[in-house]
Amino acid sequence: MNYDKTAIADSEIPRASALIFQHLLNTYASEANKLNSVWLEFTADELSFRPHPRSSTVREIMEHELLSARRFFGEFLGLPEPPAAAVLPESRTPEDLAARMVELVHPRLMFLASQSEQWWLEVMPFFDVERERIWIFWRRVLHTCHHRTQLTVYLKLLDKKVPSTYGPTADVTWDGADPTLSVAAASRK
Repeated sequence: MNYDKTAIADSEIPRASALIFQHLLNTYASEANKLNSVWLEFTADELSFRPHPRSSTVREIMEHELLSARRFFGEFLGLPEPPAAAVLPESRTPEDLAARMVELVHPRLMFLASQSEQWWLEVMPFFDVERERIWIFWRRVLHTCHHRTQLTVYLKLLDKKVPSTYGPTADVTWDGADPTLSVAAASRK
């Protein structure tokens, strides 16, 4: 996938200690790129936007994403993480929040690349249950996808461009894009 704004190039993704775990690193870097693309579509003036009084603002979602990632990786997965008080950037523009997110991803990728199968399969406390680290990692990826999707809806409500994350969007397409929008397309093997 090519993004307008690639924060983590494929060449920056470390090699996993075991080939079977490379997809974890590739997916995490890809999700960071997707998140970065979405966050950078917002302006500082739009950080207080919320579509409903009970909805979170754009800023609250971005800050939550940074803080909750720190908790998932630090508390639940056991990675070395900065203190929670040091996670959020001093300046809270979309550019600064996105840059901080990318800055936090790089050491996580390096740490995760060196882990063994035994480490990934170790059971850890996760809120009020216990789960394997690999399960917790995928839950983190899904959590990020959820909040990124919230923000793509906010972009559309603000009548802004929704960047490509998994393929073409109503705003971004290219020659060769082949979205599955029909029975005929879904029938291809």
